[in-house]
Amino acid sequence: MSFLKIVSMACLALILGACQSFFEPNLRKPLTVQRDASELLKPGCTTNDCPLVNVDTVHFPDEPKLDGIVQRTLLQLTRSDTDGPVPPTIKAYQDQFLARAPARNASYLQAKVREQHDGLVVVELSSYLDTGGAHGDPGRAFINYSRQQQRVLTLADMLVPGQEAAFWAKAEMAHQAWQVSTKLDKDADFQKTWPFKRTSNIALTYGAVILKYPVTTIAPYAMGHIELKIPYPQLNGIIKPELFPGRS
Repeated sequence: MSFLKIVSMACLALILGACQSFFEPNLRKPLTVQRDASELLKPGCTTNDCPLVNVDTVHFPDEPKLDGIVQRTLLQLTRSDTDGPVPPTIKAYQDQFLARAPARNASYLQAKVREQHDGLVVVELSSYLDTGGAHGDPGRAFINYSRQQQRVLTLADMLVPGQEAAFWAKAEMAHQAWQVSTKLDKDADFQKTWPFKRTSNIALTYGAVILKYPVTTIAPYAMGHIELKIPYPQLNGIIKPELFPGRS
């Protein structure tokens, strides 16, 4: 092979590499996040206890696919029945709620970016339905969005195959540690009434894997949404290695 041909091939490789870098997203740079907050009252209502819908969400100008996922997940939190229909848009939900809601009723929806790291965007979503009673009905959800794969990661995506039982064993250990830290491990009645359970709300945050529980799942309503933390060193061989912070 001639020297000129070798040089030409090397230059072509450099050009192709530069083009690839140019068109690939820079996963180390966080996505731009735009906040979108609004509050609507029931049309025509002039009293102090008008029904309202408060929405505080986020948009991603450079990742429209994630925008749609956030909206759909927020709308799923509005359902009182998990098998019920989901409103097609936030606007449709606002109109539907305000048309039916009596005085003193309110609905709050929020989506916020909890963290961005290693090409992951962790979005925490919350809802709160106030029907005028002693306390409302709160909901929570997480989105773990992989910018590289352009999709939401499920627990199965996070785990090394065959390690689901090991993961939940570590989660139960985290539950025991939480009970010790709150001194609830000494309360036999609490132990019996509020045993460990699994949750679908799992977040790959930078510091630890977070499990968040709906109210009245593993503790009374007054204790709110309990968070359990599993440090990554405990998850070696359980969580896929590329999902450990700093390894991607």
